[in-house]
Amino acid sequence: MTNDRVMAVVGAGHVGGRAAQALREYGWQGGIALIGAEQHLPYERPPLSKGLLTGEREVAQCQLRPPDAWQEDSIEHVVARVKTIDASAREVLLEDGRVVCYEALLLATGGHARRLTIPGAGLRGVISLRTLDDSAAIAQRLVPDARVVIIGGGFIGLEVAASARMRGCRVCVLEGAPRLLGRAVPESIAARVQALHERNGVDLRVSTAPAAIEQISDGTLAVMLANGDTLIAETVVVGIGIDPADELARAAGLDVRRGVVVNAELETSAPGIFAAGDVAIFPSRISDQPIRQETWHNAETQARIAAHNMLGAREKYDGVPWFWSDQYDHQLQVAGEPALADHSVTRILSDHAEIHFYFDADDRLVGASGFGPVSMLAKEMKLARMLVERGASPAPESLTDSSVKLKGLL
Repeated sequence: MTNDRVMAVVGAGHVGGRAAQALREYGWQGGIALIGAEQHLPYERPPLSKGLLTGEREVAQCQLRPPDAWQEDSIEHVVARVKTIDASAREVLLEDGRVVCYEALLLATGGHARRLTIPGAGLRGVISLRTLDDSAAIAQRLVPDARVVIIGGGFIGLEVAASARMRGCRVCVLEGAPRLLGRAVPESIAARVQALHERNGVDLRVSTAPAAIEQISDGTLAVMLANGDTLIAETVVVGIGIDPADELARAAGLDVRRGVVVNAELETSAPGIFAAGDVAIFPSRISDQPIRQETWHNAETQARIAAHNMLGAREKYDGVPWFWSDQYDHQLQVAGEPALADHSVTRILSDHAEIHFYFDADDRLVGASGFGPVSMLAKEMKLARMLVERGASPAPESLTDSSVKLKGLL
């Protein structure tokens, strides 16, 4: 490290990598320090629970850019952990003693996988999925007839379940709540998702929680359930969500509330420090209320805005939330903020697919969620998403009538 002030990015994942790339595209000619604890260059996370586990994708296909591209742009990949951030001096102190002096700083620290807090959670073969190395460790265990217990019936857990079944594993999913996917989707979609997994041979148990895990032989685990049952498995995958990695921001005195609070320009309470991606709490374009999003779309779009504003652009982030989940040949999508809804209507696409549209009290669309085979859902959900992004107010009966084309409502 030199004493020259650079654009510093703490967190070398999807957000950090895209932001560093954008800084060059927007004309920054000084130094860029992309700081991360992982040895890997920036990569995308969606394949970790899908293509990498099934073998349909290679590690190189997950990288944001070819390795040479970072060198060509003179972006320095600093493999190190950050000890502290001095916001007043504009310095980042690394654990190895090096100091990075920054002109502007982006916090792209993402999140930490939540850990089980039951006895045996640290045993070999109990694996959380958050990083490329985690995915590689799980993938090598997904062999035909391997017994896999997945704790958590959310998106990550269900995607891993689908991938494991595609590899011929025997899979059991445990979900402590009465149904899958919490409040992320309506009950009818959750029921369709459960039925899809059961048709594909997954033993899916709701209202069921693990109480302890024991090693009963070399490479074999016993998962004791709260109801007294016991499951035997070679691998236990923990997919119970993430916690925002906001500890550096908190120690630096920034405004932190289970995530780093930023304004519409993605700047934190400390001038010159920005935050984006999983760790950032930002004002919603739809409600103007603070929200945090753990999605590919959020990472991809906020990274560029943050980079632009690190250079003084003062651009406001106005993206509308959107994410998808691929499971077998089906897809689940959610656009906007369904939680804001005052009322909703359902559009039945077929016996296997449906879309829910969510209205606020002023009859404005604030969200849409859909599930079904990709071939049936993708085009319709793209149009539904566009309606939400435009804040449209179509007549509810036009949405429930599948003979009315969504494209015409735009």
